[in-house]
Amino acid sequence: MIDMKANGHERIAAPGMEIATTLLASDLRECAILLDIDGTILDIAPTPQAVSVPPSLHATLARLQTLTGGALALVSGRPLNDIDLIFAPLRLAAIGGHGAELRPRPGADPHKHAGLLSSELKRKLAALSELGPGIVVEDKGYSLALHYRLAPDLGEALYAAVAAVCRQTAGGGVEILQGKAVVEVKPGQISKATAVRELMNYSPFRDRHPIFIGDDVTDEPVFGVIPEFGGLGFSVGRVMADANGRFERPEDVRAWLAQIAADRGDAAE
Repeated sequence: MIDMKANGHERIAAPGMEIATTLLASDLRECAILLDIDGTILDIAPTPQAVSVPPSLHATLARLQTLTGGALALVSGRPLNDIDLIFAPLRLAAIGGHGAELRPRPGADPHKHAGLLSSELKRKLAALSELGPGIVVEDKGYSLALHYRLAPDLGEALYAAVAAVCRQTAGGGVEILQGKAVVEVKPGQISKATAVRELMNYSPFRDRHPIFIGDDVTDEPVFGVIPEFGGLGFSVGRVMADANGRFERPEDVRAWLAQIAADRGDAAE
């Protein structure tokens, strides 16, 4: 990231960010903002339960929700209930469970596109934590994640063990995702990309140009969908295919969003 000064304010710039800033600056009510959570707007924590939301981010998201007329959505592998607890009291449109749940408006009943992962498969996967200390089990309802951030040397063995369990138990109906120090198993028929495409058919997202920001393997297919709606996608931390640019860290994403909220807020007042 490059910090620049303009009109007495800190400016955030990065490859492709000028394009997105121009698009958003034209009229926020012509855009939709879609944000992954962990590793994108929140810093990665040692365990999933240890994430925290800076108060300034709460204020930024609330402001952007107003300025976009509600066309701000969180796109996560976490279930909707988990998302709402993390960001309470703020409630936003959201995609949860890697696309298993879709809530197009804060007060709407969610659409569910998959059942919970089977209890038998979850038990067998959870038992793989016995491979060594430091493997953390996260039951997301629709999926199950095995985090090895505290045991980085076990990643390869853990993935092989997860693949073996899925071959024996799941009958080919699941997908294994290998992300940042995590191996996750989810239903094969759902994805963030499919859910984003569906979300863009609902008001207030319909006929908007989406700006999507994501950081991990499950976000990669979304970058291929965004151009269908005349939007732009940006990765965090690493270059991804089909992304228009990149942020270095979640704190840079938060700063950029805060800049947009402040600039457009000033213009609207």
